Amino acid sequence: MLSTNQAATMLALQDKMNAKVNPDWIAVKSPFLRAVVIEAAEAIEHHGWKWWKKQECDLEQLQMELVDIWHFVLSAILIKHEGAQQPALDDVFAELDSTSVTFDGQQISYASLNLLEKLELTIGLAAAKRYSLGLFSALLADCQMSWDDLYAQYVSKNVLNFFRQDNGYKEGSYVKIWSGREDNEHLVEIMAKLDVKSDSYQTDLYNELQARYNLLDMA
Repeated sequence: MLSTNQAATMLALQDKMNAKVNPDWIAVKSPFLRAVVIEAAEAIEHHGWKWWKKQECDLEQLQMELVDIWHFVLSAILIKHEGAQQPALDDVFAELDSTSVTFDGQQISYASLNLLEKLELTIGLAAAKRYSLGLFSALLADCQMSWDDLYAQYVSKNVLNFFRQDNGYKEGSYVKIWSGREDNEHLVEIMAKLDVKSDSYQTDLYNELQARYNLLDMA
């Protein structure tokens, strides 16, 4: 189960990341739930949905898309509470254990939906400027992730996001494809080599990313 300390840490990290992109991000109120729509659609692609051809589910990348969704949901929660951490923290736990949602005039039980249907519902809610943490919790279970897994991957992706910004992501000079693979794929590979419980984990991860990125200049 998600701990209070984990949730508080992730909210603080998200605030720090968003402030790096735009120090006035709370007042700007960027459409973070629109980003949820896109990330959930990408998750559907990683799962595979085309009934007319054979497809394989890329579980690692599907899990990473859930981590991306979580970044944007946290951002939406922080904006809702004008950046105040404690009300945002209370909001996270308010409906974490919910098992259904009322949408489009219908009461929808998460247990009645398969993974693709849950992702579709996530998109529908986000398009309507809504989110459901109970639904997100159900998605984690379907993708074989615990909240501890999410926390570890969130911290890792947060490091990648800082790395991207430090290397020109906002300016458009960042190169996302390294040796034929997206940086997300390199991140998953590096994470498997490091100890997420190490005090130096974030620094070690950043340095490994930088070392691989530097190879682009030597190619």
